[in-house]
Parts: sequence; C-alpha cells; structure tokens
Amino acid sequence: MLPGGDRDPTPSSGLTYSRSMSWLRAWKVFYERRIAVPVDDDGLVLDVGSGDKPSWRADVLLDRYTGAEHAAQRSGRRRAAVRRPLFDADAADMPFADGVFAYAICSNVLEHVTDPAGVARELSRVAGAGYIEVPEAASAKIVDFPSHLWWCRLAEEPEGPTLVFTAKSAPYHDPEIAGYIERAGVRRELDAVLNSRFEHRVIRYHWTGTVRLRVEGELDPAFVERAMQEEGHRRTWETVLVQGLTFVLTAPARRRRGRPELLYDDLVKPELRRGTRQRLRKQIYRPGGQ
Repeated sequence: MLPGGDRDPTPSSGLTYSRSMSWLRAWKVFYERRIAVPVDDDGLVLDVGSGDKPSWRADVLLDRYTGAEHAAQRSGRRRAAVRRPLFDADAADMPFADGVFAYAICSNVLEHVTDPAGVARELSRVAGAGYIEVPEAASAKIVDFPSHLWWCRLAEEPEGPTLVFTAKSAPYHDPEIAGYIERAGVRRELDAVLNSRFEHRVIRYHWTGTVRLRVEGELDPAFVERAMQEEGHRRTWETVLVQGLTFVLTAPARRRRGRPELLYDDLVKPELRRGTRQRLRKQIYRPGGQ
C-alpha cells in the first residue's frame, strides 16, 4: 500500500506508464529536432548538407554531393531530388552573402566533412543563428558508421558551450568489439537500444552569432579516402514515416507562408552576382562554374 491507502501499481500499469513516458520523450525529441525552427515566417532558412531529407522550413539547400554515385551518403538511392533551390558547393566555402540567412540548419553533416571548423566559420558568416546536430562520442563508440571522420563532444568552456571534434584514426573505437558486434549479429539490436534514448545519442547544439567549434588532432588522408568509400545511412521505413509525419504536421505553416520569391543576386556573394533580377527556381546551382 502507498501512503494514504492507495495500492502499489501493478506491474502491468507500471509498464504502461513507462511506455507512455517513453513515447512522450520520443515525441518531444522528434518535435524539437524536426518541427521546431525558431524563426519568423519572413526569415530565410538554409539547410547545409540537406541530402535527401531537407528541413521542411528550409528556403535554400546546399549539398556538395548531388549525384547518384553519392546516394548512400545522402541516405538515398539515386541522384538528389530537387524540390527547392539547391546550391552544389563546399560548405566550408559557401557562395552566399554575409548574414543573408536568419537561420541555418546543419544536421548530421559535420562528422562527415574534413574541415568542420571551416564549415562552422561559414555558418557563422552567412546566418545569424542555427542548429547543429552530430553524433555524441560515447554513443558512437558503441555503434558508429565507418563513414564518420570525427568523435564529437560538447564541452562547457569559459566562452560558452563548444563543440569539440577529435580526429578518428580508424572506423571504430575498438576493432575487437566492432568485430564481435558484427559476428554476433547484434548491431541492429544495439542500434535500437541506443535510439530508444535518442536525446543522449546526439548533440543538439543551438547557436546564435557564432558557432564555437574546436578541432583536436589531424585526419589521416588514407583514412579519409576509405571513409568516403563507405556506405552511409540507408533510407528505412522509419525515415519514410518521419518524413510523412513531418509533412502532415507542418502543412498549416507551409500553407500560411508559401514559398518566398528569392533573387539569385540577393543571396550570393558580390563577386558571384550576375547583374540580373533572376529568380531562384527548383534547380541545382553551381556558382562560379563549379
């Protein structure tokens, strides 16, 4: 009996409560990661490394790998689908003008790039605020993707929360443990356990003004070359479900806002401007003949 005469909850009611809390937690994380974008309707949003799952709120996309040969890296099966203006350019040397975006999203991208500090500087240059998501090092050391180049941590430093990227030297933290996971066939089960507490599996970094990012160590070019040949994140039924749910939940906001008319010359650096009133369309742009 509990104080006041109430009976202890039965095991089944306890399990139901636990599952309910798990679903509530998962919903909160999903909403914060996929739906909530803290910017007004008139603010322009950039999605860097948008792949095949761009943010619903993004007005402009940037991705360096748009061809079918890089489909696995984008979690897709074919060349990039172009549903919004997409710039094919290096994230460490973006073609955009200073401060042209109100917000920039860079989700699960920086662990793949060779110059995350350069990307951080460019994000700080072209946008006033944004969101970065990367895999957390401790979780990644249990189950990681061999295409990832960095162990990522969030450190509390005097100047503020700082992303710390430590160069990897091998695909996995411990090759013996990685070999066991593959032999035993438990990777999927481990992945599911880690995903059940997804808020601990990734670092969700919200920034304003400046992205604080520090790099430790140097990447081995041979390791980078091997990692680039590895298969990335495959599209799954969960991915399709998340995209469908996002589409439904954001429909009112998308209808209210519509798609803003954007001019090419208003977005790009002065040296890339064409001196025209060309509107951005749903196509791939390669500024400077890249």
